[in-house]
Amino acid sequence: MAYRHWTLDDIPWGRLEPAKVDPELLKVIKAAGLVEYNAGDYATYLCNVFPDDPQFQQLARSWAVEEIQHGEALGRWATLIDPSYDFATAFARFKDGYRVPHLTATASVRGSRSGEMVARCMVETGTSSFYSAIADATDEPVLKTVAQHIAADELRHYKMFYIHLKRCLQRESLGRIRRVQIALGRIAESEDEELAYAYYAANGSNEPFDRGACFRAYARRAFGYYQRRHLDRVVGMVFKACGLKPQTLFFSAATKLAWWFMDNKVRQLSRMAA
Repeated sequence: MAYRHWTLDDIPWGRLEPAKVDPELLKVIKAAGLVEYNAGDYATYLCNVFPDDPQFQQLARSWAVEEIQHGEALGRWATLIDPSYDFATAFARFKDGYRVPHLTATASVRGSRSGEMVARCMVETGTSSFYSAIADATDEPVLKTVAQHIAADELRHYKMFYIHLKRCLQRESLGRIRRVQIALGRIAESEDEELAYAYYAANGSNEPFDRGACFRAYARRAFGYYQRRHLDRVVGMVFKACGLKPQTLFFSAATKLAWWFMDNKVRQLSRMAA
């Protein structure tokens, strides 16, 4: 059985303050809850990539249980704020329109198990920073608590995948340049169909699905919650997974570039929306 560091019963649901909820943030949280709740498919994929490693398979399944709990917590919060929101119906809509790719793969689509662990580190980097940004941005006490719990889980998950990355590197040769390529590729995939369709399924649009429009709608809201310190931490975690040294001129330049890119992205998306 998976060990969970917190449960839904640990959340102070009675302290809910709907008046402090930004309606735009509610849309983002609805979408995030669907993605988190879909973690079981990713556990299936990871177990297929590591068919001869029962220890890692158990960790992957435990990881999925915690991710699913994240979805449950976010879904419950969204439903309490918006009683018209049906999380189960939204998730069914999401599953009808989106399928996790490569579920039947028997080897990592990243080319190696080490590459897969780099990619997983990138996912956890993104989620831990996202929920940290949400926790810092919201004044609604229940969402703040949920986001803090999830951010801590995602950081712990990053550490778990990083440990297995080091273990895989003992058996495989994966240089820093290739690790950077995989990391940047996985970051670029944040604009793939999953988040866009989750936003579409969660927010009840009756219009035909438009991947670009839905992703822009999600990103304009979600990216706007990031502060400079969140991006600095992202870069540090990316550097670690890629085997690069922090506290260098290169690292300093990378943090400035990351913030410039994020800030300009939000400005661009806001202009397009206007």
